[in-house]
Amino acid sequence: MNSVYLRVLGAVVRRPGLIGGLVSTAWAFRARDWYRRAPFLPVPPRGYVRWRMETAYGDSGAVPPPDELEAFVRWGVEMRKRM
Repeated sequence: MNSVYLRVLGAVVRRPGLIGGLVSTAWAFRARDWYRRAPFLPVPPRGYVRWRMETAYGDSGAVPPPDELEAFVRWGVEMRKRM
């Protein structure tokens, strides 16, 4: 399992209130035809996650710290509310 997803799971365990925001964020970044490919989960494509980590941290294998992950999820939820 990708360490980014493990970090997300850890954030949920520590802050269960993030579950709704994480589901909303996962849905916003899901692969276009996720239901056609195993594991049939609405998660972002691996290449997209690697690109995001490269542009944010300068390393495609970077794993965001929990506080930055939480801040991003909360920011994304707020921005989607404003749309």
